[in-house]
Amino acid sequence: MPKNVNITTVISILDLLAPHSCRGCGHLGEVLCDRCKNYILQGTPLIQPKSLPPHFPPIYSVGERSGLLDQLIHEYKYNSTRALASKLAELLDHRLPHLDGTVVIVPLPTSTAHIRERGFDHTLHLAKKFAKLRHYKVAPLLVRTKNTVQVGTDRKTRLKQADSAFAISDHAKINPATTYLLLDDVWTTGASMEAAVKKLRHAGAKDIKIALLAVSTLDD
Repeated sequence: MPKNVNITTVISILDLLAPHSCRGCGHLGEVLCDRCKNYILQGTPLIQPKSLPPHFPPIYSVGERSGLLDQLIHEYKYNSTRALASKLAELLDHRLPHLDGTVVIVPLPTSTAHIRERGFDHTLHLAKKFAKLRHYKVAPLLVRTKNTVQVGTDRKTRLKQADSAFAISDHAKINPATTYLLLDDVWTTGASMEAAVKKLRHAGAKDIKIALLAVSTLDD
């Protein structure tokens, strides 16, 4: 089992000397070695949020937002380490069951402020990497109508903000026979995902599923 210690300084130095080093153990060669990837996958395969609305779609997640998985997500989002997208997509690929029929990945829209800050749309980038592994399609069917930042707000506030934050794209074509896989990185209160599900259902989507990298334990 890899030692998930504070090796940030060591990794920073190693990255100057080599293309990549594992974020779990510091091993040179790639951002996440097979040993550390398997360590993450040894955890609970499905972490369910604590409270879900009635008739909510099935949720699949890599695991709990903690330890090495949390470290990888944080670095991918906030340090813009794009090389991690492929490894995170591999973790999703291991966790999600096979889905029959036509599957379209719908990434939750990232706020334009965050895209400017990070230099890329991390959710869309992850969706494309995962779609390549599964031979799924990616369609940004949801768009942002507001760029309210929800970090630090409570569930009630998030729900109110999220309900008006998303809309179906004017170019969206919803097929009732298609499976729509909503993709996001972390479930915290679930407000954004609840709003996204609501918009897709109102637009005619019948089969909706949810894929997450992690579920926060602070979602109550």
